[in-house]
Amino acid sequence: MLNEKDLIQLSERNVTESQVNQQVAQLKRGTKYVQLMRPATIGDGIMRIDETQVDALTQAFDSDREFYQFTKFVPASGAASRMFKDLFAFAETGVETKFTDIFFAHIQCFAFFDDLNQAVVRLYGSDIATMLQQGRKVDVVKALLNDEGLAYGKLPKALLKFHRYDGFNRLALEEHLVEAARYATDADGLAKLHFTVSPEHEKPFKDTVNTLKASYEKQYGVRYDITYSCQKPSTDTVAIDAEGNLFREANGKILFRPGGHGALIENLNDLGEEIVFIKNIDNVVPESKAATTIIYKKVLAGLLLKLQQKTFDYLNMLDEGFLNDKELNTIINFAKTELMIDIPDFVMQYNDIEKIDYLYEKLNRPMRVCGMVKNEGEPGGGPFWVKNDDDEVSLQIIESSQINHKDETQERFFQASTHFNPVDLVCGCWNYKGEAFNLKDYVDPNTGFVSNKSKDGRELRALELPGLWNGAMANWITVFVEVPIETFNPVKTVNDLLKPMHA
Repeated sequence: MLNEKDLIQLSERNVTESQVNQQVAQLKRGTKYVQLMRPATIGDGIMRIDETQVDALTQAFDSDREFYQFTKFVPASGAASRMFKDLFAFAETGVETKFTDIFFAHIQCFAFFDDLNQAVVRLYGSDIATMLQQGRKVDVVKALLNDEGLAYGKLPKALLKFHRYDGFNRLALEEHLVEAARYATDADGLAKLHFTVSPEHEKPFKDTVNTLKASYEKQYGVRYDITYSCQKPSTDTVAIDAEGNLFREANGKILFRPGGHGALIENLNDLGEEIVFIKNIDNVVPESKAATTIIYKKVLAGLLLKLQQKTFDYLNMLDEGFLNDKELNTIINFAKTELMIDIPDFVMQYNDIEKIDYLYEKLNRPMRVCGMVKNEGEPGGGPFWVKNDDDEVSLQIIESSQINHKDETQERFFQASTHFNPVDLVCGCWNYKGEAFNLKDYVDPNTGFVSNKSKDGRELRALELPGLWNGAMANWITVFVEVPIETFNPVKTVNDLLKPMHA
């Protein structure tokens, strides 16, 4: 399939021929659905923490944080275009809907209203109130979305004004700076943040941060270490055409497409940080409503540190060997009840050396503690017990697209799910020797998703890599914890900014 020019193109992107062959094989095979065993529920895969435990874990985190390095990792690559999908449609057709009715009825409530009003005056010579009286709603929307106005249709969510305050407004990015100051600082008051950005957004991102940084450092008594990375070209994926051949562009070059957020496991791995908080760019609230979020970030991190320390103690024991049955059984019980690791009955038939090897392999992995909210009908992934190709059962965050909904049993498990993934993770990325794990070793490559797309009027099959918190972390130690719904406030559409938690 590959000619000399193709090999040059692959070399330029740091992609190997075997990667391409593997991806083509996956595309021809199609999506390999996961095998759900049952949904994770309270007491069976999801921990429920009472108020006493909340206080204890919060205090434990605050007292131990000086001994660790923390980083807040925020995927912020995408443009906000989907957030304005309904407004783009309105700008094109002029057809009003319930969505546009709500938008215009509350337009003065948006944090970007003053900026938008200035843009409208500059472009049309009238303010928004006058434009609406004249029925020129489409022009107002164009001033919001288009380049000559605020260009909100192209900017990343991080650079959009999300929240109104008394006398000022804050970008989504600013809310993450505030959060980091509250829970992601080390003993020296250093708050590390890492944003994944698109190449075209990197300069405005950096310019904005450089403008804001000093004032927030002064206000919160911290120092920020803010870094950025872009999705690597080597993580883009190929596509195939209707005949099963590599999809090529008009100039004959192989088409490469972004591999989805699962590509960011490379960025996370390159960081090499010890403890990493992961949270989406749009899941932030005004500072006055962030108390619950801050508390539960500390709860999740406190639990991670507690579990990680016990795991490290046991790994040191296993590393030395010569454990008796009582000690081995204690470790097995810990793995089952606290780390939520499914250990088959046949392991109990192993001799001591085999048990030590088995437990060492199970415990010496990156660890993540993931917040889960009660399912209230939001689209997206959820927590399940899943069996892999090696017949191992483990806790996984599974998206709807990974499930064969035509299988009645699988669909029943999916519908019985009680909780939802809000993307609220705290990750332990170092081993018990203080060395960074190679996170790429713990990806399940078989969990990529194949979808039907089109380009230039031609059909193609596209491959999305295993999601960052899905298949990219499939072989991590995973612990699920119920967190309050108040910690989950994503902004998927512009009108979500009108909801009480954002107002």
